[in-house]
Amino acid sequence: MKIYVTSVFVDDQAKALDFYTGKLGFIKKNDIPVDGENRWLTVVSPDAPDGVELLLEPSGHPAVRPFKKALVADGIPMTSFQVDDIGAQYERLTALGVAFTLPPTDAGPVKMAVLDDTCGNLIQIVQMVGSP
Repeated sequence: MKIYVTSVFVDDQAKALDFYTGKLGFIKKNDIPVDGENRWLTVVSPDAPDGVELLLEPSGHPAVRPFKKALVADGIPMTSFQVDDIGAQYERLTALGVAFTLPPTDAGPVKMAVLDDTCGNLIQIVQMVGSP
């Protein structure tokens, strides 16, 4: 058994697609209409185009908005992505206007930073200690 898709709830799929591809560097994998306004919209890492897909899932369910709001209020990221060089990613993303709630910080076996995805989520990026 393996993970083939995971999701992050987003307030606006078009805005999320722009952020996750244009800022974070993922590539669009699927964009399939589901109903009048929602899509099965997934992105993947350019390093693993046949790897795990991230579903940019609409935040339409009534439980989602309070859940996301509570996570953000407590500073808890919705998900985490691994990077090779957190300092370089922090500089690159900051130059693109991405807002961070936590700059690169040592956290035991990882260095981590937390960013705002502009779609209602905090996203953590991590670099394994010992990586460049």
